[in-house]
Amino acid sequence: MRLTKVSMLAAGLASALAVQMAALTALAETAKSRITVTGEGRVDARPDMAVITLGVATQGDTAAAALAENSRRLAAVLAQLKAAGVAERDLQTSGLSLGPRMDYSREGQPPKVVGYEASNMVTVRVRDLTALGGILDKAVGDGANTFHGLSFGLTDATAALDAARVSAVKEAARKAAMMAGAAGVALGPVIEMTESGGAPDPMPMYRKGAVAMAAEAVPVEGGEVSYAVNVTVTWELATP
Repeated sequence: MRLTKVSMLAAGLASALAVQMAALTALAETAKSRITVTGEGRVDARPDMAVITLGVATQGDTAAAALAENSRRLAAVLAQLKAAGVAERDLQTSGLSLGPRMDYSREGQPPKVVGYEASNMVTVRVRDLTALGGILDKAVGDGANTFHGLSFGLTDATAALDAARVSAVKEAARKAAMMAGAAGVALGPVIEMTESGGAPDPMPMYRKGAVAMAAEAVPVEGGEVSYAVNVTVTWELATP
């Protein structure tokens, strides 16, 4: 009986010791020196797609009249866009509003409804950049009177982003090796790696009044789009 109790006590002590050793090992691993560095990778590419946002704003004495006129003019704009080669999948309504126009000029009197305004915005993807200027001209000529901007991008940015990731990791490794060498230590294995970014850098948006656009051919240059990725890497440090 006494031998059994001794055996159980020994087993308990061994188990507790194993847990303690595991905790100490984990603490030692955590306490190892580390270095964390962020590298940026950037890739410039010629865009193959443009996104324009334009629309129609109309006014009327009643909400129904404003909306009916808006629908008529927007239908003409959409018809011209399709005739110019824009596919239906590249046309999307991105904003629709209808509300009263108020007169706040009467002092001491509550505001008065003087009419209604309807607004409808459409986002258009243009995959043939050579046709972009003509598409803008046609859209404005057929009733689009609001222009909310133009941006460029890639239909498939996978290759550009992958190249930026590789560049970012190499840059982080270069910086880490330089810093470790200056400190008289060596880089060990990678412990952690995280990524941020990936969206194209903001491009200057082409903005111009609708009347001016209708009066002349719209010159548009795509230039280049930049995709940037930041990669943060943590290495373990070791004495060389």
